[in-house]
Amino acid sequence: MQALTNRSKVVSKKEMTFMERMYLPAIFGGMMITFSHFFRRKPTIKYPEQKREFSGIYRGQHVLKRDEKGAERCTACGLCAVACPAEAITMVSAERKPGEENLYREEKYAAKYEINMLRCIFCGDCEEACPKEAIFLTDRQVSVYGQRKSFIYGKDVLVESKDSPIDLAKRQTPSVKEFKLHKEFGHNQTYDKNKKVNAGGHH
Repeated sequence: MQALTNRSKVVSKKEMTFMERMYLPAIFGGMMITFSHFFRRKPTIKYPEQKREFSGIYRGQHVLKRDEKGAERCTACGLCAVACPAEAITMVSAERKPGEENLYREEKYAAKYEINMLRCIFCGDCEEACPKEAIFLTDRQVSVYGQRKSFIYGKDVLVESKDSPIDLAKRQTPSVKEFKLHKEFGHNQTYDKNKKVNAGGHH
């Protein structure tokens, strides 16, 4: 049979020496490695009394952000659900009613928003797909529960509190922070149906 490449090598069967047949050097070598670990720094910590420091861009529990006025940013566009490779996100959209401008940033909002934390792989694709900067992954860890239904996070868990907003400054690059300062960009403006759309497609 002819080889497909010229990288094949002829392997010779080498006879083991007497010491190799005794396996003593290999055993002693393995024991030396084992004993050397007794004198190394222990990698374990006494949790929960001690906790490790997480990276500033650690991807943990999700949060649905509010804008500077306290209104929910999410418009239930569904891009996060489409981008999610685990299909962990579901939502139901609704139209904002008169007088609810302080509750929802846009005319359409997510009346129901759920994330199955058992499905989520914390990849961050939902965060990257969101055009309204409404969903982010934070440095918070997901709690442990005894029932599967408790891992279905709704808006009561995901939406940040008005009194204690979550700081996400570490997850945003300087270029993104600079972009947010330009309120003339459509991305940084709220939708107003009375405004005309220019040729570029921005409000």
